[in-house]
Amino acid sequence: MTNVRPTILRLLSGMASTREIQLYLKRFSQLDADRFAVVKVGGAILRDRMDELVSSLAFLQQVGLTPVVIHGAGPQLDAEMAAAGLEKKIVDGLRYTSPEGLAVVRRVSQRENFRLVEALQAAGVRATSIHSGVFESDVLDAEKYGLVGRVVRVHVSGIEAAIGADSIPVIASLGETAGGQILNVNADWSANELVKRMEPYKIIFLTGTRGILEEEGRLIESISLRTQYEDLMRQPWLHSGMRLKLEQIHDLLMELPPSSSLSITTPEEMAQELFTHRGSGTLVRRGEAIDAFDSWAHVDCERLRSVIESSFGRRLAADYFETTRPSRIYVSEDYRAAIVLLRTGDLTYMDKFAVVDEAQGEGLGRAIWDVMRAENPALYWRSRRGNGVNEFYFANADGARKEGAWTVFWYGLADWDVIREAVESALAMRVTLTD
Repeated sequence: MTNVRPTILRLLSGMASTREIQLYLKRFSQLDADRFAVVKVGGAILRDRMDELVSSLAFLQQVGLTPVVIHGAGPQLDAEMAAAGLEKKIVDGLRYTSPEGLAVVRRVSQRENFRLVEALQAAGVRATSIHSGVFESDVLDAEKYGLVGRVVRVHVSGIEAAIGADSIPVIASLGETAGGQILNVNADWSANELVKRMEPYKIIFLTGTRGILEEEGRLIESISLRTQYEDLMRQPWLHSGMRLKLEQIHDLLMELPPSSSLSITTPEEMAQELFTHRGSGTLVRRGEAIDAFDSWAHVDCERLRSVIESSFGRRLAADYFETTRPSRIYVSEDYRAAIVLLRTGDLTYMDKFAVVDEAQGEGLGRAIWDVMRAENPALYWRSRRGNGVNEFYFANADGARKEGAWTVFWYGLADWDVIREAVESALAMRVTLTD
């Protein structure tokens, strides 16, 4: 991976800082090749955004990464079925598949598979077509659904062989019984079973929209299932289709290692989603529970020291825990993120906001911030000029003032005299981190 660093820096320099890019480069380079990513591509993307998809996959191969691609072909099947005079019949969300319909499913799935592989190869990308031999399946219920399969086993030898040759495996969602009968398998089902078998670091769902949108149409940038899932599922604006999708994502991630995450984004923004903290779509992680304490008594201070020093890249004062009296401490259950608050008169000051290097970009910082903010309607804090987290602070503060080496931020403060007091207090705070 070392020889591709200049390429990443050149192509992503407009999206992220060098520190961010190096962080993701190191993280991905430490993975086994077949554990990098599974990319689920809907049929509408193949139909409408093939160029953008090919460009993004070409970029990943250029920087030495080999994703596993699995695709559907729903819109294409609708069109071909109608042209063949076959009525579309949906039972419990599944396409009823007659023998005549299965012939169309097989033809269209293979055609779309070849189209994507040929487009990749035309762009100079090594890609391998795989349209059989992966999803061993049983007939789900012949009377109710026809020739629809339920995946019972996933065979990955062909996928691993392609990855070993630095070729992107492109997989069609077709199942087969042990006796060789082809079956129609729902693309979401097959993608989920493939993910469970391969346990990738990243799962990417490519869609025509940027991700999950909240009530007013704003993008939800990250979701921590441990802290946000139940509240999201209660929201009246979460429509039934997305509610079902989020439920499926929850069940899938709960079966995977905690390091796995799922991103919903567009083909053209996939690189930004993978290589920058800010991302481009909605990042969903299992997440960690957030614990809150009112004193150091129940906090593992040595682990907390490691979190702070990893995040800031500086040494924490040896006497910090003896000389600092917190009003509230928030710590993620695995001690990968923390916030320390102090009480100064009638105001609350954020003394430390820390996320370890390995967790940056996972959404854990946003999760612990949201828990903290829900309990603290007004807050002020300071940050060194040039701190990489300042973009986040500007986006989440009501105001900021730059003074020398520091920027003081606040939210929930409206009175100018109170703001002036907060700024003066922040600037007078003791420096507890040293190079």
